[in-house]
Amino acid sequence: MTGIAAAPFAFPLDRDRVALIVIDMQRDFIEAGGFGASLGNDVSLLSAIVPTVRRLLDGFRAAGLPVIHTRECHRPDLSDCPPAKRLRGAPSLRIGDPGPMGRILIAGEPGADIVPDLAPLSGEIVIDKPGKGAFYGTDLGLRLVDLGISQLIFAGVTTEVCVQTSMREANDRGFDCLIATDATESYFPAFKAATIAMMTAQGGIVGWAAPTDAILEALHD
Repeated sequence: MTGIAAAPFAFPLDRDRVALIVIDMQRDFIEAGGFGASLGNDVSLLSAIVPTVRRLLDGFRAAGLPVIHTRECHRPDLSDCPPAKRLRGAPSLRIGDPGPMGRILIAGEPGADIVPDLAPLSGEIVIDKPGKGAFYGTDLGLRLVDLGISQLIFAGVTTEVCVQTSMREANDRGFDCLIATDATESYFPAFKAATIAMMTAQGGIVGWAAPTDAILEALHD
C-alpha cells in the first residue's frame, strides 16, 4: 500500500481496490452553447481542466485500473426530471429545450456527450445519472461492489455540485474518497476552494484532496 501526499494527511492508496470516477465532463457543461453557458457562466473555467483530467485518465489507463465516467442527463420524455429541477431559475435554455448541441441534458443528444478529449474507451463504465449524485437512480454502487472497489479518486465538474454530492454519497457508503484538486473545477472559484476545505476538514470528514501529480506519482511508484 502506497500513500498519496494529500490533505489532511496521506491517502492510503490500495492499487487493487481503487478506481477513478470522472464526473460530468460533458459538452453541455463545458462548451459554449450548452446548459452551463445558458445559466450565464464562463465555461472556459471548466474547459481549462480538460488536459489535466486527461493526464489523470491516461495514468489510470496505463496502470490498468478501472475508470468510470458519469453524465448528468435525462430521458427524452423528461419522466426522470422533476419539474422543480427543470423550472427552477431563469436560464435562457431549460433541460429538454432545443439548443445548439441538441436538446439540453437529454441522453443521446450531442450536448450530453463527454467532451471528445476525455471520451470513454471501450470497456470503461459510463453512468447516466438523473440527479447530482452518481449513486442516485443508478447502479453505480452495485458496479463498484462487483469490481471490488473500496477507494475512489474523483475528478470532473462542478466541484461544489455533482462532484461534491457524489463524493459525499460515496463516503456514506464506506468508500475512501479523494478529490483531484486540479482536475475539478467550478464556475465560481471560491465555491471550489470552500468545497475542498469542507470535505477535508475535521480529519477528512468526507475525504482527502491531492493534486494530479501526487496521485500519478503514487500510482506508478
